[in-house]
Amino acid sequence: MNEFEKSDISLQIDGTKPNISAISRKGKMPPIVFLHGFGSTKEDYADIIRQASLSDYPFLAYDAPGCGETYCSELEKISIPFLVKTAIAVLDHANIEQFHLVGHSMGGLTALMLAHHNPDRVLSFTNIEGNIAPEDCFLSRQIIEYPASNANEFFEHFIERTLHTPAYSSPLYSASLKHKVRAEAVEGIFSSMVSLSDHGELMDKFVSLPCPKMFMYGEQNREFSYLSYIKSKGVRLSEISECGHFPMYSNPPMMWREIADFLNSF
Repeated sequence: MNEFEKSDISLQIDGTKPNISAISRKGKMPPIVFLHGFGSTKEDYADIIRQASLSDYPFLAYDAPGCGETYCSELEKISIPFLVKTAIAVLDHANIEQFHLVGHSMGGLTALMLAHHNPDRVLSFTNIEGNIAPEDCFLSRQIIEYPASNANEFFEHFIERTLHTPAYSSPLYSASLKHKVRAEAVEGIFSSMVSLSDHGELMDKFVSLPCPKMFMYGEQNREFSYLSYIKSKGVRLSEISECGHFPMYSNPPMMWREIADFLNSF
């Protein structure tokens, strides 16, 4: 199937009512659920419809609250725990019981917490540089390292720093940030990412998940200290060439090949 449907999902989470913008297609196999990273949107994954090797898989991707076309009136409430509740609510609304899970960066951390609390529902987990250790907070820890007087000031300076980061696709990523993220949502997201990365025992949560797991990372990040450890615990490693933190921007053909090969290996 080479098309997807776009829909809006009205939810109620922690007293607020986000209206979720989603894309999906139906099918008979267990679906792939995609969770995008900070500063990205559901469209990161729309090219699944161009992947013949994944044509049998239905999928669901959506804009997290505070991002893309999703509306959320109380942006200060958004955090990783809030995003986990959102994911569960979206899955329940779509009547998705079991699924393959793919998450990038912020979405990878959200996916990890989702899988940790719902291990029986997750058939596999592709973690694309989602946080599993304190060293992964090279973006989110800036909320502490670069204090600002207000949300807009922090976000403007964050975008400028990102523009000049010496990594693949950083200028491209920075150019769309102000269009894809509401500045008022940044502090809650980043602060919770740092807190979980420092104190949430994420590594133990990740390696103990019972499903097949793949950790995808860019070649510029091959010095992550934990790669050999997670490999020894049975996690499949996928290094994406000519890539930093954003395989969907730097080398999407290889990203899709790796995802398809992983999903078709079991």
